[in-house]
Amino acid sequence: MKVEQIYTGCLAHAAYYIESKGEAAIFDPLREVQPYLDRAEKDNAKIKYVFETHFHADFVSGHLDLNKKTGATIVYGPTAQPGFDALIAEDGQIFNVGDYKIKAIHTPGHTMESTTYLLIDENGNEHGIITGDTLFIGDVGRPDLAQHVIADLTEEKLAAYLYDSLRNKIMPLSDNLIVYPNHGAGSACGKKMSKETTDTLGNQKKTNYALRANMTKEEFIKELLTGLTTPPGYFPQNVLMNKGGYESLDVVMERAERPLSPEEFELVANETQALMLDTRNPEDFAKGFVPNSINIGLDGSFAMWVGEMIPDVKQEILLITYPGKEEEALIRLSRVGYDKTIGYLKGGYEAWKAAGKETDSVGRITAKDLEAQYGKEKPILIDVRKRSEFDSEHVLDAINIPLNEINQHLSEFPKEKPFVIHCAGGYRSMIAASILKQRGWDNFTDVDGGFKDISETSIPKTDYVCPTTLL
Repeated sequence: MKVEQIYTGCLAHAAYYIESKGEAAIFDPLREVQPYLDRAEKDNAKIKYVFETHFHADFVSGHLDLNKKTGATIVYGPTAQPGFDALIAEDGQIFNVGDYKIKAIHTPGHTMESTTYLLIDENGNEHGIITGDTLFIGDVGRPDLAQHVIADLTEEKLAAYLYDSLRNKIMPLSDNLIVYPNHGAGSACGKKMSKETTDTLGNQKKTNYALRANMTKEEFIKELLTGLTTPPGYFPQNVLMNKGGYESLDVVMERAERPLSPEEFELVANETQALMLDTRNPEDFAKGFVPNSINIGLDGSFAMWVGEMIPDVKQEILLITYPGKEEEALIRLSRVGYDKTIGYLKGGYEAWKAAGKETDSVGRITAKDLEAQYGKEKPILIDVRKRSEFDSEHVLDAINIPLNEINQHLSEFPKEKPFVIHCAGGYRSMIAASILKQRGWDNFTDVDGGFKDISETSIPKTDYVCPTTLL
């Protein structure tokens, strides 16, 4: 049986494609559906089903556009109540795709409608399980997301459901089955996922902490809930879009692909509440940028940090990017539900600069420069990495203000005294720098190369402690 994993690193997301005798199925598709249409066309196949493992929180699925463009039936597991036409599978229901069979196995816990799909090949052999966020490689789905959408659920209740689903529905299956999860390392849907994106169920039973055979339900709940952090603010908004519906990506792109001259861009920025989002890399942004714009670089975990740092998915956005990168940026914004881009700066920052418009910049120093400062007078150092990274190892006496909490802790940044900020490599600290600039700070510098370079200097650091969570 051939199962094609279509992996998108920006979101640490895996969709799946299977085809048999001219019929195809897509599992957990991303917002832009053309790659799936192209894949099916290559096989001369018709997409028959779009299977959803659950109402996703970390991205907007492409199920509605696939249904509209192909007529494919959208399938959810038991208890799902979408705001559009879909087939709600019964526990154990079988679906045929050519000679293949797909069995829906209701596995509540990550969410109540969460469903695992058992893949059965043309010979009747069980091949693998598409687990969504129920089971990851090295981890399981966090049980604290659905409670932000359904009031009477608690993370403890969901964790108990997940324990039962794993023990009663997943672990009794054959050790030879291949596990196909919805996410890999880097996703905020689990706390300690492996970089591997597939494995056998048998190996996961041996290595995954959540599948220990002698684990009690109480132990499972305690271990699962330890190390969780507040989920990104856009998660509940994405759930509601996936559950209730959204605009077609074609409509979103038509509205957003509006080139604006520097003069037009400035006028629209002054007349609206639009946020100016600069997606260039940190190095170029630091050298010069449109004043009051926020930097979130396309070359990093762009979509996830947009979701973390822009509270409302309905926020109007004016885009600044490298010429030719507009479509990529818009698609990646749409993946996490940011559909209200109203135009982009034609010619990018260089056009703005050439037009003689006002610019701003961020001062940067190297780790060696910082080391030299330590030799004279120890500076105020603010580390914007995650708490788990900071707790694992940090510069002695550094202050930790995680980037995703920066807006709630702006008062902790010095106003009068100079200070230095850093992250792991320079990507996140430039996001922080742009926010600080927008809010009026100009008394800081950023460390180019971040803690990675700092760790190679003589600047005093704490002893390394292996992290128990990657959130």
